[in-house]
Amino acid sequence: MPELLVGHETSDDAGVYKLTDSIALIQTIDYFTPIVDDPYMFGQIAAANALSDVYAMGGEPKTVLNIVGYPVKKLGPDLLAEILRGASDKVKEAGAVTVGGHSIDDQEPKFGLSVTGLAHPDHIWKNVGAVPGDALVISKPIGVGIMTTGIKRGVVTAEQEQEVTETMALLNKSAADALKDFTPHAVTDVTGFGLLGHGSEIARGSDVSFEISLAKVPVLEGTYELCAKGIVPGGSKSNHKWLVEDVAYEDISPEEQIVLCDAITSGGLLVSLPEHEAEHYVQALKEQGLTHAAIIGKVTEKKDRLIYVKR
Repeated sequence: MPELLVGHETSDDAGVYKLTDSIALIQTIDYFTPIVDDPYMFGQIAAANALSDVYAMGGEPKTVLNIVGYPVKKLGPDLLAEILRGASDKVKEAGAVTVGGHSIDDQEPKFGLSVTGLAHPDHIWKNVGAVPGDALVISKPIGVGIMTTGIKRGVVTAEQEQEVTETMALLNKSAADALKDFTPHAVTDVTGFGLLGHGSEIARGSDVSFEISLAKVPVLEGTYELCAKGIVPGGSKSNHKWLVEDVAYEDISPEEQIVLCDAITSGGLLVSLPEHEAEHYVQALKEQGLTHAAIIGKVTEKKDRLIYVKR
């Protein structure tokens, strides 16, 4: 079907369907169980996470449907109301509108959103198209999965909990808006498959390889220490195992490897763009308050492995 501009072939962030010569429809959906205790912040994070896929495609979110699984008899309606309020406030911040949703009675709370956005068909960003010589930029720090696991186990400081919560709740709107002044070749958001997992998708789909410098990758404070204590989500371990044939590590410890594979909720954008634009893009992100934004590596011709990580 020629109107389907982006389907599931390259594991992209959302589906894109061409409506007219100037309008393309972007559709995505995401939901998960609570990762923080505060119901309002859980709603904020879930909304930011779902909205992110539209931003990663170069679109603008327009409408949202809530998806709810909730044990109302067990937990009562007040907590659910706070989850919905948090999501609604974040959707408004994005300039979109919540038009409805669906709920079921479930034994464990689950919440997320189906998001519809719009973009010009000629200005869709995909997770393929990276070119040798490109620089790789990330807009948010990694380590979210490990830090949220630390929250569940009660071993993080109040400052660390606040930082990771704010990081997850931060929209990728500013990062996407700033990117529209540049010429990105490939874009994705870093979520469940981790930095190296989503990076490998770009590299594989673009028929190139990545070189990433560990020292340049922004990581939430305390992440390495938690990882060294074995406080790691199962998803991060699975990512590391899944990528064993795709990634070559040069003098990188097992704990550092896990951090690079950490399963993230509501991470930042990972962008491949011309090297001469990268510094200017990072500066634009920092001016928007994204202080962790950084150039973390480069794109090369295809080699034996998809990603090479050095110190």
